[in-house]
Amino acid sequence: MKNHFIYFKAGLLFFFIVAVFWGVSIYSRSVGVERSFSVSGEGKAVAVPDVAELSFGVLTEGGKNLADLQRQNTEKMNRVIGFLKEEGIDDKDIKTRYYNISPRYQYFSCPPVPLGSEVSSVCPPSEITGYSISQDVLVKVRDLNKTGEVLSGVVSSGANTVSGPTFTIDDPDELENQARAEAIKEAKEKAKSIARAGKFKLGKLISIQEGFSPYYPIAFEGRGGAGSAPSIEPGSQEIVVSVTLIYEIR
Repeated sequence: MKNHFIYFKAGLLFFFIVAVFWGVSIYSRSVGVERSFSVSGEGKAVAVPDVAELSFGVLTEGGKNLADLQRQNTEKMNRVIGFLKEEGIDDKDIKTRYYNISPRYQYFSCPPVPLGSEVSSVCPPSEITGYSISQDVLVKVRDLNKTGEVLSGVVSSGANTVSGPTFTIDDPDELENQARAEAIKEAKEKAKSIARAGKFKLGKLISIQEGFSPYYPIAFEGRGGAGSAPSIEPGSQEIVVSVTLIYEIR
């Protein structure tokens, strides 16, 4: 009886080992060893910017009469915005970025008291002597021929801080699509060339990865001082898209 039980356990172990190896063999045949290779391509699209962005501000400094300072600042900013609307700038292209009120302090410098001295020195605390009010507006100029005129005009109307212009493409999606199509085409041609040289067939496309290189516009800054309208040239901007394609080797 004992021998029968030992034979039974040995038989079960044998069938278990056979089943494991059979399963591994089937899994190996179904999965196989995937062979693949990758190729890269790059596409570029160049266009002339169609929007100029610039920011300007009004900084007003004065005494403790905060209401009077606010009135002065608001009047100057309203004159600047009124000028922009006269130039045909839409309301949707004029955006207030911030409005800030900051106190201005007077600080007192007191001499140090010698160690061990019986004379005490009372240093008065700092006190508010006035306020500074600043507000900043971002504007989009869609008629690039007016960029220089707008820059000069906002200063003449009361703005005393100006930054820009920065030239951009209002809708870059179409350019990105053009650059992407060129990059994929280049990568596919490269894959076909490699397959011919390596004497193998291209399999299915396993994956695609994309990289994007944005442009970095150049801006100039100025502060105060009205003058003649500067000559502004938007130049051209380039969008670069790179792709990596991974193919199966047959």
